[in-house]
Amino acid sequence: MKLLIFGAPGSGKGSYSSRLAPELKIVRIAPGDMFREHIKKGTELGKLAATYVSKGVNVPDDVTSKMIIGRLSEADAKKGFILDGFPRSIPQAKELNKAVKIDAIINIIAPKEIIIGVTGGRRICSNSKCDGNYNIADIHKTIDGVEYVLPPLLPKKEGICDKCGSALTQRKDDMREVVEQRLEVHERQTKPVLDYYEGRIPFINIYMNRPPKEVVKRILEQIKKLNLS
Repeated sequence: MKLLIFGAPGSGKGSYSSRLAPELKIVRIAPGDMFREHIKKGTELGKLAATYVSKGVNVPDDVTSKMIIGRLSEADAKKGFILDGFPRSIPQAKELNKAVKIDAIINIIAPKEIIIGVTGGRRICSNSKCDGNYNIADIHKTIDGVEYVLPPLLPKKEGICDKCGSALTQRKDDMREVVEQRLEVHERQTKPVLDYYEGRIPFINIYMNRPPKEVVKRILEQIKKLNLS
């Protein structure tokens, strides 16, 4: 089973793909994670990627495509994968098509208002050695006929991490202005890619209107209906 997953920043795409991979017994492959690993190990690819990352610009399509397609040739990926964060452009999509046949696209749908609410409520532990993660947003509203019920994930003591007792903080990336800018970039980059795949590959359109566990369950149900092997 070979899947792609698309979703705006803050849509929970990473959380869904991380949960789906073990359920489907396939590997999750994310370019961002791979680049960070290559940079950390100081590989030739890592050194090349670092020259772009340090300038705050995207790694060129050919470099990213080469890395991902190389990963897809490995034994575990040949058994099945879910690609999270690739392709991000038409050239990348075309290179991917040359290498493998994609079975389906999981498309996470979430209105801007919901994403801003969710990201604005995220709080992380200020202790860099702790992975405490919370969300103070309590969302219950209906938009375009779709009901969104996203309860908060609160610490036992307000503003304090349950795990280590450190203060909770908000990431700069979760500030409204930054989120809105990221959403604009995502829309500009992703829409052409989704349009490219429309009619070529089955789409599984899923609303981000419930907690991750329930959304993942619905995705699995839709995958089952496609009878993918």
